Amino acid sequence: MSDYAVVNPATGQTLATYDTLTDAQVQEAIASAASAFRTWRATAVAERSSAIRRVAELHRERRDELAAIIVREVGKPLAAALGEVDFAADITEYYADHAEKITGDQPLDIDGDGTAVIRRSPLGVLLGIMPWNFPYYQVARFAAPNLVVGNTILLKHAPQCPESAAAIAKIYHDAGLPAGAYVNLYITNDQAAAVIADPRVQGVSVTGSERAGAAVASLAGQHLKKVALELGGSDPFILLSTADLDQTVQAAVEARLDNTGQSCNAAKRFIVVDDLYDAFLEKFTAAMTQAKVGDPFADDTVLGPLSSLAAAERLAAQVDNAVAQGATLVAGGTREGAFYAPTVLTGVTSDMDAYREEFFGPVGVVYRVAGEEEAVNLANDTSFGLGSYVFTTDQEQAARVADRIDAGMVYVNLVLADEPALPFGGVKRSGTSREMGLLAADEFVNKKLIRVGA
Repeated sequence: MSDYAVVNPATGQTLATYDTLTDAQVQEAIASAASAFRTWRATAVAERSSAIRRVAELHRERRDELAAIIVREVGKPLAAALGEVDFAADITEYYADHAEKITGDQPLDIDGDGTAVIRRSPLGVLLGIMPWNFPYYQVARFAAPNLVVGNTILLKHAPQCPESAAAIAKIYHDAGLPAGAYVNLYITNDQAAAVIADPRVQGVSVTGSERAGAAVASLAGQHLKKVALELGGSDPFILLSTADLDQTVQAAVEARLDNTGQSCNAAKRFIVVDDLYDAFLEKFTAAMTQAKVGDPFADDTVLGPLSSLAAAERLAAQVDNAVAQGATLVAGGTREGAFYAPTVLTGVTSDMDAYREEFFGPVGVVYRVAGEEEAVNLANDTSFGLGSYVFTTDQEQAARVADRIDAGMVYVNLVLADEPALPFGGVKRSGTSREMGLLAADEFVNKKLIRVGA
């Protein structure tokens, strides 16, 4: 059976399979990307920007078709799928809009005579290893900034996303980029390792699990290649005070159930001060269990299936293990095929596996704390450090807590507020890089110093 297949998680039906490339075809793909780099890097910035802008336009023109593909591939609810296509277009357009700023010289103040600038130059061929949970959005935030600066892209998508991978490649082709500037690869992990080792490939970016990130970083290190990692998260949602508990609970539920809970920066640990805990837990549980689970093509579906039967089985095993170790199952905990019910756990302690794990699905763990100090300590007591959420009516407390949280991102009194201009990334075992915003365009460039005498 092919590694690449469209298996509808809502039905379990295999809709299509795709052959992986031969080793000879992989070599041809690398050669094509390397050849394209020599012309693409020399292409005027305005021309590169125009082509990337056309990529954004094609996302919007093909919006319905693109959304339907990922509903079939990964069970994403249709409204979320449409929103993802829109966001991918916005991200791509952002880099087209800022191409001159991204690639412009950065003058430096110097003591001596003459001038000094930092000039950003592309590195060359890059390999992107992308996940299944956001098939378009993840690719956009890697490919768009790197193509704007003049790099070329080899893209290995998740094996369950072959149709969306092909659709993206067709968009880049139809937008007028030269052959080889963006190449879709249906390859095995062993073939990906060979791509990383190839001297024509200058860097690799991976979004995925800790295990995948460690494996890729090890390979990249062996071959002295730049690597960018965006990995998992177990983001805290800290509630210290609120003027509207219902509104705060709604934000908590939205932050947990986005993408059927399959988001690395979703809120997963809900840390609530003692005087709000009981009311929060009651309202949060009610709102979680009221979220409609069903056909991902239905307009009113909030939660579709998980991305695969295996993913649902893994999540169920995690929850069952947590309960067996002493956690309290407040609601949910049931599975039908790849569908998993919204679930709430309490009573998780530091000696349980669940305390350290990431629940990649609609499972929220609620903790009771005495106050700010305990909340921050609990929030930071994790190997992850991606995002975080702080809700408080005290502005000084918000600033104080945000400063103390060990994470790459802190959102205060709001959720789901990502936008193209805001950098995305984490610390600790959540990753080593930044995507989106202007920082993303600095990951794979040569920041070349040019010093000229008087």
